[in-house]
Amino acid sequence: MSKITVANLKVGERGLIEQVAIEHIPLNLLEMGCLPGKEVELIQVAPFNDPLYIRVNGSHLAIRRDVAAKIQIIKL
Repeated sequence: MSKITVANLKVGERGLIEQVAIEHIPLNLLEMGCLPGKEVELIQVAPFNDPLYIRVNGSHLAIRRDVAAKIQIIKL
């Protein structure tokens, strides 16, 4: 079974953050609430598929696809 990450979501899909590769995630994302147990939703994908616009912890964030691939989720 392959792991599901934020990068695998389609627009409008949601998931619960299960695990974050802390050593590969910018500190500011962690400070804004990208933590295990929080709900994340993919809002929009920019042209050329990067960056991704997500909603987490009440904030809208733009993150690069390679960073999103390091945030494991449980799909809702």
